[in-house]
Amino acid sequence: MAETLRDILDAAARGVFPPDDGRTTVVPQHAHRDAGVIAFTAHSVVFTDEDPQWVRETLRAVADGCDVLAATMNARFLAALLERTGRTTDTIDALVVGAPLPGRPPLALTELTDPGHPRAVRARTHRDDVRLWAAEGGVVILGRGVAGRLEVAVEVDEGVRHRGLGRLLVTAARHLAEEPVWAQVSPGNARSLRAFQAAGYLPVGAEALLLVP
Repeated sequence: MAETLRDILDAAARGVFPPDDGRTTVVPQHAHRDAGVIAFTAHSVVFTDEDPQWVRETLRAVADGCDVLAATMNARFLAALLERTGRTTDTIDALVVGAPLPGRPPLALTELTDPGHPRAVRARTHRDDVRLWAAEGGVVILGRGVAGRLEVAVEVDEGVRHRGLGRLLVTAARHLAEEPVWAQVSPGNARSLRAFQAAGYLPVGAEALLLVP
């Protein structure tokens, strides 16, 4: 079993996942900003600088009242972890990844270099080394997120939605990258999830990211 979160993610991007043994691996945070839980198939990874013994004892208590395979994403465990760390969270996301693609992106893009661009400012609260490209009707953002992985987010203008632009933008991210591109997508945002699936991104697991207030 890989010993760092980045090792685990790099392996998952290659299609090599933790063993489906029903266990939980606890690893340190890669950086202070990012703590959380990733649930793979029948194996979870908790990345936190909290005491691993506390994590395991809390999971055992939660598992007494639920499916042991679901314990790390159970609301009681996440609430306990949030209280312990003093962090917040938004939602449990689907975690997807796409391999880099050769050639040019499927639409015209212009890189935006203004560090004060509102989308850049917002992205830097969650990612490092943020870069933005504008297309007609939308923006694609790449930056270093959890454990230094390359993450993508896109924004589509209201007036041009339902025309496939989101799919083109997330496809473009794979052309702009030289390594796997990751994304966190709320399962309830079916439109966005379908765009990533249509662009060839593959599901990896579920992720609950704990944010610094």
